[in-house]
Amino acid sequence: MLRRHRLVLALLLCSAASLAEASAYRSVCPADPGHAPSGELTATRVAVAKVDDEQDRLYEGAVWKDGALYLSDFVHNGTFPSRIRRFTPPDRWETVVDNSGSNGLALDLDGNLIAATHDRKQVARVDLADGMRTALVSTFEDAPFNSPNDLVMGADGSLYFTDPEYQRKAAPGGQPRTRVYRHSAGKTAVVDESLRNPNGIALSPDGATLYVAGGTDEGDVLRAYALQGGVPGPGHDLARISGGDGLAVDCLGNVYVTEHGDQRVRVFSPAGEVLATIRVDANITNAAFGGADRRTLFLTGAASLWSIELPVAGLPY
Repeated sequence: MLRRHRLVLALLLCSAASLAEASAYRSVCPADPGHAPSGELTATRVAVAKVDDEQDRLYEGAVWKDGALYLSDFVHNGTFPSRIRRFTPPDRWETVVDNSGSNGLALDLDGNLIAATHDRKQVARVDLADGMRTALVSTFEDAPFNSPNDLVMGADGSLYFTDPEYQRKAAPGGQPRTRVYRHSAGKTAVVDESLRNPNGIALSPDGATLYVAGGTDEGDVLRAYALQGGVPGPGHDLARISGGDGLAVDCLGNVYVTEHGDQRVRVFSPAGEVLATIRVDANITNAAFGGADRRTLFLTGAASLWSIELPVAGLPY
């Protein structure tokens, strides 16, 4: 009888912990998140973020943290030098880490900035005070990654990231396949190796679904994976997309897919229905919700930053 009571208590404690984790992830969303956008919309350029040089720049990996938007600014020149910029509305624009090697940015459970880096082919925590990096995961099966691109952390600390080959030449070595990975409790596992150059990655507000944008023989797709205990099951294709890059998610669970060359964001419901289209005037890379009530959608692209006010709150990266 005592053993049975201990077992029941253990199960209750595990359930409570799981609920606490899910609640922690959802707590970033307000009780009344608003309603989904619809129709054709247009985002506005943030003028202060313009860079007047002749280099082929991409802004990437937007994340909202402590009242400001952080993003990676990297140059297509073979070695892909990168720095982390900060935009504090309405008009403060500055460099906070001069040599970050970063692409995608996200937050860990303590609110620290974490980055997918191509210069060291790893995922690392970045200290914004001095730019120092602490590696979280650097290799798979004793070999470097190709060029970690985008990442997201679940409420249980599971780290999910994509590893295409876009910046593979930035450092020696790589993997034989482009993949999606999960890193948890010190172990790295393959989520999916069937996608060609998987790119954007995001979690649903309840932490129950993982989303990835990537390529297949039939074209680009938005793929969804149900999570059980943080472990993704088989993926299913939610929607066909065009040049899918980054992802964002609002508090209703709708998925915002940036379609790079089409210079647009399409908003998909969790069932894959197109709800809205947001247009920009240059190639687009990524998206994140920010602002005081997190109803401002920030969009990054070819040396460009845009914003648009929406009727719904969303997740910060």
